[in-house]
Amino acid sequence: MKNRAGEKAGIEDLINVPLLISDYYEKKPDVTKESEKVSFGTSGHRGNAFKKSFNENHVLAITQAICEYKKKMNYDGVLFIGKDTHALSIPAQITSIRVCVANKIKVAIAKDDEYTPTPLVSFAILEYNKKNNKIADGVVITPSHNPPSDGGFKYNPPNGGPADTDVTSIIEKRANEILENNLKDVKSISYEDAINSEYVQEYDFITPYVKSLDEIIDMKLIQNSNLKIAADPLGGSSIGVYKKIKEYYNLNMDIIHPYVDFTFSFMTLDHDGKIRMDCSSPYAMASLLKLKDNYDLAFGNDTDSDRHGIITPKGSLINPNHYLSVAIWYLFKHRKNFTKELKVGKTLVSSSMIDRVCKSLDIEVYEVPVGFKWFSKGLYEGWLGFGGEESAGASFLRKDGSVWTTDKDGIIMTLLSAEIMIQTKKDIAEIYKEFEEEFGVSYYKRIDAPASLEQKKILKSLDKNSIKIDTLAGEKIEAIFTKASGNNADIGGLKIVTKNGWVAMRPSGTEDIYKIYTESFISKDHLKEIQKEAQEIMKELFNIKK
Repeated sequence: MKNRAGEKAGIEDLINVPLLISDYYEKKPDVTKESEKVSFGTSGHRGNAFKKSFNENHVLAITQAICEYKKKMNYDGVLFIGKDTHALSIPAQITSIRVCVANKIKVAIAKDDEYTPTPLVSFAILEYNKKNNKIADGVVITPSHNPPSDGGFKYNPPNGGPADTDVTSIIEKRANEILENNLKDVKSISYEDAINSEYVQEYDFITPYVKSLDEIIDMKLIQNSNLKIAADPLGGSSIGVYKKIKEYYNLNMDIIHPYVDFTFSFMTLDHDGKIRMDCSSPYAMASLLKLKDNYDLAFGNDTDSDRHGIITPKGSLINPNHYLSVAIWYLFKHRKNFTKELKVGKTLVSSSMIDRVCKSLDIEVYEVPVGFKWFSKGLYEGWLGFGGEESAGASFLRKDGSVWTTDKDGIIMTLLSAEIMIQTKKDIAEIYKEFEEEFGVSYYKRIDAPASLEQKKILKSLDKNSIKIDTLAGEKIEAIFTKASGNNADIGGLKIVTKNGWVAMRPSGTEDIYKIYTESFISKDHLKEIQKEAQEIMKELFNIKK
């Protein structure tokens, strides 16, 4: 079969939107099947209406569980609800409003039925809780960059970030109990009654966020530079935000794909031939890459705008690990309140180039498992200056050292790239090249492979004794981790470290795959050897359990 990665989507690649919506309402999950239960991965419950893993019953149960949790915790403020541009997000919002109002929970939804990026929900929660005696929290209805047939539902507690496992485990357990009990515990009313009730208010998520951007980014510098910019929301929820940014700050910025298309027919196919709004993928970003010579800087966000993709004339699509390294270096060099007392958060599968850059700046690295929720507390309390993950998600503190968002913010990361290029008068790829000259060249790659639920469970339950080798790709193994060094939380997989390389193996929290992350500071051949040995380890682990 021809590899169509990077090609424009064809008619045969597009979902049947009416059928998808119909399946959302008509198909019922079988809770005796693991694949059809509520399951909170690294960032909320995600699934597919066609496969009965994201349907109305799931949203009814999850929303009821959240309402009960909110009351139990005495979170008496508004519940902010944001949604992205996936086809299932509107039906899921309708369902959630029906349940919230029946439970007498006040909700705030975007005015004019706008779409709301993940970071704007986080920002709204934090701003509300700073100014009110009542305690707000939120829901983001999004499967992030996942294919058009997918839906997602994420809970953000009062700290504004993705809920930690101690919270999601309660919500997940209760939601599955509700499903098993045939939804008897769900309170709901008609949508018409709900939307016209006193419990629903419209809220402008966009304007306060946009007006505050100069507190975290040097917007005047960007404005005065007249840098020619292309912003591509990939048909996602940041369309309205970039329109407002362009208007409010009078930027020389073109907005690409500034419309919503539930089939995402304008997309180019990802590495596996699927439509996926992954702004860190050169295949998904192929159409914007073709325009790069027309602009000084081009960037994109995924559908809920918590991820970023940066394209520069000299660097093409910048590797997310490279950009994280440059962003950290820049912030700690150019923000007076980014002192050595602040830590830098990174996930354990992010490049060790970040560690080497931080060591040169005398900054402590806080390494955590995959999932941005592990950074929320540090950003909220102000001791984490920056938190980032290899999948192109990050956020950081305002210029004055106070919290901005505690969820990933792809919008500030794209705007920061403009500030960096103007302030340093260098291409981001050039800055990273200087890091390679000083700290060595990083050879990094992630491999994805299909995984059954049983295989994903095997990976989650690994311990140090599961590995029977002393060397990896010719180097002595220095450490084997099943818990992250920064917060001692379970990795949900395993990481093996040598002097000049490492490998991490973990199941995906959102798709039916497992991931092998590898990095070498020696050579491409050394990287390939790490990959080869890692795959042999995986085969042995799966065979042992058969």
